[in-house]
Amino acid sequence: MSSLSLSLPSLHTPMVAVLHKVLPSLPLTGRDVDVPLVYREPFVLSGYRPVGLPWRCYVLSLFQLHKDTVKVWCPLLAAVTVATLFMFFMVLQGGGLLGVRLQTPEGMGMSLDPSSLPLLLYVLSVIFFLSCSSASLLLHPCSSSVRSSLIILDSVGRGVHQAGRALALSLYASDAAWTESVVGQLYLPAAAVLAFLSCTIGCCVELYPHRPNLIHLRLLQGGPVLLAFLLDISPVARRLYACPWNSHTAVLLHGLQMVLFLLSTLFFSCPVPECLSPGAFDILGHSRQLFQVLQTLSTVCQLEALLQDFSWRRAGLVRRVGEENLLWSCGGFTVVTLSCTLTALALRRCSVSR
Repeated sequence: MSSLSLSLPSLHTPMVAVLHKVLPSLPLTGRDVDVPLVYREPFVLSGYRPVGLPWRCYVLSLFQLHKDTVKVWCPLLAAVTVATLFMFFMVLQGGGLLGVRLQTPEGMGMSLDPSSLPLLLYVLSVIFFLSCSSASLLLHPCSSSVRSSLIILDSVGRGVHQAGRALALSLYASDAAWTESVVGQLYLPAAAVLAFLSCTIGCCVELYPHRPNLIHLRLLQGGPVLLAFLLDISPVARRLYACPWNSHTAVLLHGLQMVLFLLSTLFFSCPVPECLSPGAFDILGHSRQLFQVLQTLSTVCQLEALLQDFSWRRAGLVRRVGEENLLWSCGGFTVVTLSCTLTALALRRCSVSR
């Protein structure tokens, strides 16, 4: 007599194959000797993701513990934080973004308010920079070509952020004496040139790494960035010198932002603490992680300081600077953004055609 089977049917083999394809199991991380030299970091011996895997593996590695986990999550969380803070700030201000009010005596309303345009451009530049940084750190092991493209994108994001930072600081964090000085008059053109140089040199270092004049990579990458920072903070430095530090919370935040940024450059330049104990700080605590954490905190502090400065000085900004000058300054930011983007595309195309 035939027996009746009550066992549940197994999953169909093609379905299992599809699930494995959509949700692949992530391979274990390896040692530095398992990846090409260009992917290695000095004194970091383990925690490297394999090179050449499909895109989805690296996207899923966002939830895996490896040497880049902290570096990826810092700018990613910071981008979300910046967007959230800005949205809450605009809601608390009753809208006001480019003159759009959430609630007026007559209801919804709109009128041109150029005083908020530089703040919007600054926030967009910060989100773009942090997003590019996170994407580059997350996806760079995919291939050497993808790595180059992502680092170029990161260089563009850095240049755009520097231009947005200079624009916001010159308008919201400066005083009349600094604005009328020689430095104040030349500030935005010089900041635009340095932002463009930071982007261009970052692209060249990645695309042409074997040229003799590009052997000191960190100096070439960090030099223009540090010069741009020293120029950008000149209105803040004067303010810190001239005003009591307890006069306004924004002054303290600007001071904290400067300290965090300078500390981040120290860890960017020196492989500390991993050089003291190679292999001990592979997953948590090596210099590039500390650099990323400090740079992220610095950016968030600067945003909060500028939001406070905007609230304090917005009413008289157009009267002090002039509406035409405000719009011209914002136009300069747009020119820098387009210049960085087009230059990066041209350099990338030239390197591919070689």
